Amino acid sequence: MIAEAVVRPLAPQDRTDWDELWQGYLTFYDEPLPNEISERTWARLMDPQFDMNGICVSDGTRIVGICHYLFHPSTWSEGPYCYLEDLFVDPNVRGSGFGRKLIEAVYEAAEARGAGRVYWATQESNETARRLYDRIATLTPFVQYAR
Repeated sequence: MIAEAVVRPLAPQDRTDWDELWQGYLTFYDEPLPNEISERTWARLMDPQFDMNGICVSDGTRIVGICHYLFHPSTWSEGPYCYLEDLFVDPNVRGSGFGRKLIEAVYEAAEARGAGRVYWATQESNETARRLYDRIATLTPFVQYAR
């Protein structure tokens, strides 16, 4: 792990770095989005009225990863659940511990909010990410459906 790794909330001055990483994330998942959706996502991340949280990790000189998460009520828990919706680390620094730092920051935020669970999804074929996820979380038997 890189000793200089610092995780912090996204800030307005991070927009250019966020755009680059966000586009890398969308490209990785082959999910082109209209620019309006990306604009709205950034606006929500910056607006405290939305409980949509954005964090980033830097290597001491630049932002190398982003993560978005949100809280929602659960029918199975007194407290909320935390959904880690997006996580992306620059491919040039993957395996250096930056993804782990982002997830651990989400775990801390979830504990502070009294969340009973942190969960996320990834593609079954995303072997690089799954190696990390298998070390820091439990693979559930649930299958996700979408429409």
